[in-house]
Amino acid sequence: MSNPDRVNSQREHLAYEAARIMIEQGLTDFESARRKAAARIGISDRRQWPSNEALKKAVLVQRRLFMGTEHDEQNRLLKREAMRAMRMLLEFEPRLIGLALHGVTSRQQGVELLLFADRPEDVLFKLADHGIPWREGERTLRYAGGQRVSHPVFAFMAGEIPFALIVLPPQARRQPPLDPITDRPNPGADLADLEQMLNDET
Repeated sequence: MSNPDRVNSQREHLAYEAARIMIEQGLTDFESARRKAAARIGISDRRQWPSNEALKKAVLVQRRLFMGTEHDEQNRLLKREAMRAMRMLLEFEPRLIGLALHGVTSRQQGVELLLFADRPEDVLFKLADHGIPWREGERTLRYAGGQRVSHPVFAFMAGEIPFALIVLPPQARRQPPLDPITDRPNPGADLADLEQMLNDET
């Protein structure tokens, strides 16, 4: 086997193993899964590691292989539940982001939404108005230029599906955080985008 073929084979092997780890352990962080897979297989050269896009494809292949139609049903369920929450939070211009947007997450891993508000407590008032109990936390997002910024997160459960509401200042709409898979600025999917995605999948 030539050297380029060997590197491609190792990348595919590592992508498969990292995808398996993500599914089995419920991980949402591609880098963590990749590191665990590399340590398990013994591939220390990062140049031989698969890209996020390759890992995303490997996760999709395995979820469809082992879950069949259940994968597509879970994907649609998460998007429908995201739409319900987005309608409730419409004043904060919600955007679906993360693995649920890419269809590579599970019901247990849940949904992440970006919200835009001058005051994070306005989001809490909205949740309180709807009688939704919540937990407060913090999430660090990456931005272009290597910048990392911490934002408040309000988590709640919608039935069995965990939601994370990441609250950004309104000016962040002009410079959205980096997508965890593409590593490019991505504002996420708004309500109209999500409705179109669901229509395309039916």
